[in-house]
Amino acid sequence: MKKYAVAIIIALSLVFLAVFNFTYNPSVLAKESNPNSYYQEKAIHSRDGIGKFYLGREIAQVMGHQAMLWLERPSRETEEQPQTLVEALELKSDDVVADIGAGTGYMSFRMANLVPEGKVFAVDIQPEMLDALNFLKQENKITNVETILGTATNPQLSDESIDLALMVDAYHEFEYPREMMSGIVRSLKPAGKAVLVEYRQENPLIPIKPLHKMSQKQVKKEMKAVGLTWQETKELLPQQHIMIFTKKEFRSQELQ
Repeated sequence: MKKYAVAIIIALSLVFLAVFNFTYNPSVLAKESNPNSYYQEKAIHSRDGIGKFYLGREIAQVMGHQAMLWLERPSRETEEQPQTLVEALELKSDDVVADIGAGTGYMSFRMANLVPEGKVFAVDIQPEMLDALNFLKQENKITNVETILGTATNPQLSDESIDLALMVDAYHEFEYPREMMSGIVRSLKPAGKAVLVEYRQENPLIPIKPLHKMSQKQVKKEMKAVGLTWQETKELLPQQHIMIFTKKEFRSQELQ
């Protein structure tokens, strides 16, 4: 009788995992966060995630370079309205900006047109993405975009070198968000801004996998942890938040 009970429990567990899009990795033991770590790993997690949690959020799997054509899909113009986004950034002609998770340069090249006297650093951790970006850069004779191969923990940007860092549908995939954002904060000039564009988790009707959406509440919590202060959120895009943050020290000086 006990054998049948065990079999039923196992069967129900498998059905539960399938229905709720969870997966089990026996090589990862569920454990509480190490006091010296910002992260928590769990054996049972979403199949769309990496089993690693940061401030209560599971980190999503990275979209690999094999899917780079998705970044250049024609429907993106209407789905995401990239021109509306770059105009909302209110860039000055001599601004130095960083496109973090630049991919094929979809946003980098659009920003480059608005900063003819400045520069765009196109940062990505996948060399294949940067190879494609450099090809398109040469084909279109764009001279003010510079590619940077970052790491999972470091954007490889100089301290206080940029006016604005833009992350479009990228932050939720950072394997080490605390370390990566700390590097981005260091790279911002005193009056610099960090802008995150993420699909709205608050809207369940947006047809994007749950781990590839973020709520304003969660983003604000994670940015506060690295010393950024929320400035405003612009709801100009059909499905995404445009969330703008500044350094705390700059904001406090500004208010004095």
